[in-house]
Amino acid sequence: MGSEKDFIDEKDVQLVERLVVGRFGGNSSAGQYKNEDGCVVWVGADWEFATILDAHYSAESAELIIRTLEEFEHELIRLILLPGFHHVKEKLLSIFQSAEFLDQCKRVKGETACLICIRKENYLWWFSVGDCVVYVFHPDLIGLNQFQLNQRQFYEWIGNVNTFGKAIPCFSSGVRELREGVNRIFITTDGLLECPGEPFSNSMELVNILDAGQLKTAFSLIQNKIEECNVRDSTTMIGWTVKISKQGSIPSDLVEVK
Repeated sequence: MGSEKDFIDEKDVQLVERLVVGRFGGNSSAGQYKNEDGCVVWVGADWEFATILDAHYSAESAELIIRTLEEFEHELIRLILLPGFHHVKEKLLSIFQSAEFLDQCKRVKGETACLICIRKENYLWWFSVGDCVVYVFHPDLIGLNQFQLNQRQFYEWIGNVNTFGKAIPCFSSGVRELREGVNRIFITTDGLLECPGEPFSNSMELVNILDAGQLKTAFSLIQNKIEECNVRDSTTMIGWTVKISKQGSIPSDLVEVK
């Protein structure tokens, strides 16, 4: 949590198992004085669970979600190991719509965007409330200008203002098949995208940096750039590389006849 260590004027890049986590609290010279981002990373033998949070008004809503995920960690991991993703999705929805959680949300100051991603085998599942972003970079998709999996949704949060407190909750969720070869998964809070000068508004700028070398080095280059642009907002990033041996779906008229 940024409320534990704010990383204002300080860049941090860490390797957590096979995932890279990057944190930058923003520039004090631009007026930054607090960091309300948060993240959670769990890693299994053949799966990854990554969550980023971008809170508003205070960090309390992000802290609440992290505590809640930690409370249900063992059960969620058990469900991740089951076939498909519907078990873990149903559990998360039941948690976020429970009377206890809704009551806790009413007691916090502010609200948070929340993006949860799970990679298992050759699939990536995501669940998003708000404006955090998940990308998958692969040559097949880059060639078709496909980068971002979800769309940023504004006026959508979990916390004191809570989509799950509405008659019908609003959220985004989906599953994507990863392509054969090297897939780079990258998730970020919106500080990266709302940086002055918008150096990464074009996704190809991210592709070029992430393809240039090791992810830890790429994350440092990204942080250096937004620091140079005098970004105020905090930025939390998580990325990892997955090599897939299974061939992805291709059009039937392109299948080789053997």
